[in-house]
Amino acid sequence: MSLRVGVQLHPQHTGIAELRTAWREADALGVDSLWTWDHFLPHTGDPAGRHYECWSLLSAMAVETQRATIGPLVSCTAFRNPDLLADMARTVDQLSGGRLVLGLGAGWFEAEHIEYGLPFPGPAGRMDAFAASVTAVKERLAKLNPGPAGPLPLLIGGAGRRRTLELVAREADWWNWYGWASEDPVADFRELSGVLDQWCERVGRDPGQVARTVMVNPDQLPLVEGFAEAGAVHVVLSLPAPYDLRKAEELLKVRAALTS
Repeated sequence: MSLRVGVQLHPQHTGIAELRTAWREADALGVDSLWTWDHFLPHTGDPAGRHYECWSLLSAMAVETQRATIGPLVSCTAFRNPDLLADMARTVDQLSGGRLVLGLGAGWFEAEHIEYGLPFPGPAGRMDAFAASVTAVKERLAKLNPGPAGPLPLLIGGAGRRRTLELVAREADWWNWYGWASEDPVADFRELSGVLDQWCERVGRDPGQVARTVMVNPDQLPLVEGFAEAGAVHVVLSLPAPYDLRKAEELLKVRAALTS
């Protein structure tokens, strides 16, 4: 597969006008995917700073962009009833003309759970609830009328070697990893991808059925070629405000060089 690239726009410390301009301009540049995150509070900078809700933004992104896939990277299943989340995803997919990728995760940011009155169990409890939610989302998607307008691939984000990667092997179409704290991100990605291969073999699934994706910070752009060599087929640039789309242009140049 040729390398595909995308941009995640942080919905914190910014304004609605800036977000709308950024996703329209990034789509026009020719990125393959556009993303935002699913949090209720800023998780860097001023904790009382401006912040916007994920799925409301995705609804607007769906009708204001034309070609890139869109999605949450990732949506916390603890925040919403899974049947409702499936219905929301199906509706946004319809609004986008079939361009949604449904990214899901178990959640990690305790402060926002407390602020919004949501339970925050320990790691085992969160993974139990996450696995159950993934099943419920898929079951509800199969029942909705109309169904999704496009393929609506399921992405699971995370690096847990035992439970997360096993769930990826069983349920996901895409896997995403974000090595912002890693000393050797490419090596760690390659190793975890190998663990995912092992899980796929254990559950009787072809490892090639799970697309490997990775998210990078702007200062990690020099690592993109290494990630591609390690098996990543999609690289997403995590971009804070103010949105310097020259970084997206750099990523597009890397894609062009690797696919020429």
